[in-house]
Amino acid sequence: MAEVKKIENLDTIKKAIEVEIKHHYIDIAGKKCAFSKFIYDELRQIAKLDPNNPKWEYLYNNFERYAVADTSNRMKCIKQLIKHLQNPFSEEKLIETPKKAKTTSDKNPEDVDVMYVKGVGPKVGFLINKLGIFTAQDLLHYYPRKHLDYASRTQIKDLKVGQEATIFGVIKSTNVFTSKKRSNLTIISIQVYDGTGTISASWFYGKSNKFMMDRYKSQYPQGSNIILSGTVKLDSYSGKLVIDKPQSEILGGDFEEKDSLHVGRIVPVYPLTENLNIKTLRRAIHNAIETYSDGIEDFIPDYIREKLGLIDKITAIKQIHFPDSSETLQSARQRLVFDELFLVQLRLALMRKQYKSDTEGLVLNIKKDGLLEKFIQSLPFELTNAQKEAFNEILTDLSTPEPMQRLLQGDVGSGKTVIAAMALLAAVENGYQGAIMAPTEILAEQHCRNFTDWLTPLGISVGLFVGKHGTKVRRELYQNLKNGQINVAIGTHALIQESIEFNNLGLIVIDEQHRFGVRQRSELKNKGTNPEMLTMTATPIPRTLALTVHGDLDLTIINELPPGRKPIKTALIGPKDRKKAHTLIRKEIEKGHQAYIVFPLIEESETLSAKAATKEAEKLQNTVFPDLNIGLVHGKLPSSEKDKVMEEFRAGKYHILVSTTVIEVGVDVPNATIMVIENSERFGLSQLHQLRGRVGRSQEQSFCVLVGDTSSQETRERLEVMVQTNNGFIIAERDLQLRGPGEFVGTRQSGLPDLILADLIQDAEMLEIAREAAFNFVAKDDISKHPLLNKIMNQKIDEGLELIGAG
Repeated sequence: MAEVKKIENLDTIKKAIEVEIKHHYIDIAGKKCAFSKFIYDELRQIAKLDPNNPKWEYLYNNFERYAVADTSNRMKCIKQLIKHLQNPFSEEKLIETPKKAKTTSDKNPEDVDVMYVKGVGPKVGFLINKLGIFTAQDLLHYYPRKHLDYASRTQIKDLKVGQEATIFGVIKSTNVFTSKKRSNLTIISIQVYDGTGTISASWFYGKSNKFMMDRYKSQYPQGSNIILSGTVKLDSYSGKLVIDKPQSEILGGDFEEKDSLHVGRIVPVYPLTENLNIKTLRRAIHNAIETYSDGIEDFIPDYIREKLGLIDKITAIKQIHFPDSSETLQSARQRLVFDELFLVQLRLALMRKQYKSDTEGLVLNIKKDGLLEKFIQSLPFELTNAQKEAFNEILTDLSTPEPMQRLLQGDVGSGKTVIAAMALLAAVENGYQGAIMAPTEILAEQHCRNFTDWLTPLGISVGLFVGKHGTKVRRELYQNLKNGQINVAIGTHALIQESIEFNNLGLIVIDEQHRFGVRQRSELKNKGTNPEMLTMTATPIPRTLALTVHGDLDLTIINELPPGRKPIKTALIGPKDRKKAHTLIRKEIEKGHQAYIVFPLIEESETLSAKAATKEAEKLQNTVFPDLNIGLVHGKLPSSEKDKVMEEFRAGKYHILVSTTVIEVGVDVPNATIMVIENSERFGLSQLHQLRGRVGRSQEQSFCVLVGDTSSQETRERLEVMVQTNNGFIIAERDLQLRGPGEFVGTRQSGLPDLILADLIQDAEMLEIAREAAFNFVAKDDISKHPLLNKIMNQKIDEGLELIGAG
């Protein structure tokens, strides 16, 4: 009798998953270790019980990376874990009915283990599992990363530089050798002849021994038929044409082979794992389509699909894998991209609808000659048109009973704080209190200074709530807030302490909203009865990203600088020209101004960064600016010390502030007119733009000098964007194109949706179409009439958790 396998700590694992989901995937710390470490260790133990099953290795590798993954990938890890724990040793049950599973074409592909797809079997199935594919459904949705057009051959004699080409030929020679210039580089070079000419292609590997070199050579046997695809390039050494970064396939049979998945057509190229052949995977996917494609369900309502001219789901799946033409491939991709983006937008539209139906908003009306009008009249400057439009949008929200759901985006120095003050005054004018929560004490204090200057003359009381207050001051502030004597509370996380009570909280402003979690925002909201909430960010977010991450919110953008502000003059120089930057600093200081010199964080260690900045500050003080006062802030300084130095710099004690990238967004020192950013190539464009925004905060001309290693053309072109424009939204779009959405400021915390085919840059137009379709659907249709779509939307991450251990 076979030994029954049993997971020892199944209940504990289940409980840990429940706690992690409840706390929004923060990799919660347990008594002994973090959640991800606990699950990783448990999965290693389970893998020992079931050594021949690669799914455990796949899962524990995922949890090894969990601590550094973003929210959407953490959710995906947990979803897969739950799925596998429901039936942990499933092969024993499935093997009883392999024939039925193999031949039942009407079977739901979700219920078919991938090993029972024709042409797979246990051995190949285990390799395919390493790609995260466990069912026929997974296989159908394992989309190609690219396609090669083997339908159209190009003759070698007709090739032109820069052309994307596919060549069918015979390998005339294969050569494997170690580079003369770099001993750790192995090169394979082949010569291919097609009857009209010869061309070479090369592949590069790390240092190899003779055994490995012979193995590489055996992959390209002389006399074999080969298909080569890639870009035609002129080799600077030989002066001859070569195929750059070639994709290749060796063909066993003839080029004219009929009904082949691999030649004479547009063929799919998939990410692979070791020992898994591309042809084997192609054949498996083709067989899955042939057998199970009728089981693919289409969740997009027919009337939406027909209105937008999209093809049906089954055709889309077939054509994304094995397209009949480039046109059908494009149609398939459009349909599947729409599906992904529609689901993202539908979830946001439903969230928005539910929030509006579950939450009552306050109705705030503005009085003629009231506080708000007096405040606007008292300002020493005229509001820009963009500020007026932004406030009108906010005012429209506040005057209706529906709760406000708005994100106010403003470029650096565009005047968001004034808009926040006006919104808070609207609440005060209607008998409510207002609150603004900032991520750091220095920003909270800055807001407090501005608000006190603006609001005290109107008889409005402002209170500052930060962690460093003594007991006596704190007690007095708490009492004044509770009895309503404080009209506007400004603070950090200190505002959400249990002991803080408002008399009648009516409006909340969250500054730099991506720095706060959902829980922190809701804790502040719970201190009032349905207070309105306005979120703000000084980080320009490209529209496509904003619609994807913050799509449940209305977006208001201030993209106009106050009059009189001069654009910051930006220059890019190499390290050899650093003296020019120092000369410019001295000139500005002679005019009575101040300067920043910023160094990048060293990723491996904040301690190393602090040491490097300290060393550079000493060098600048001793050798470059011995007659000037230099202050220093870095990440290892305690908050109180950091704030003290910043205050002293603001007060003029230091001529120059040397800093790692801890200068806060929003820090306002109008007298600082020059910033030098060292090693600027290490920063993202959006980060450089935020740093540059610390100068140019007065009507004086300001300067930013980027000191960087510009030997790489790519780096130079990237940094030139900063020289060409001061517009944060243009810079943000370029940053998104260069770095992709996963690295973009603030999105890791918010959690980007898991997009497989869709690309937020390439598919910006389709995103707008999907958003309109989703929001129209929620406004005019009833999702309960569409069972499959309803099921997808109601699918919770913890669905199936109760089934773990139930069998």
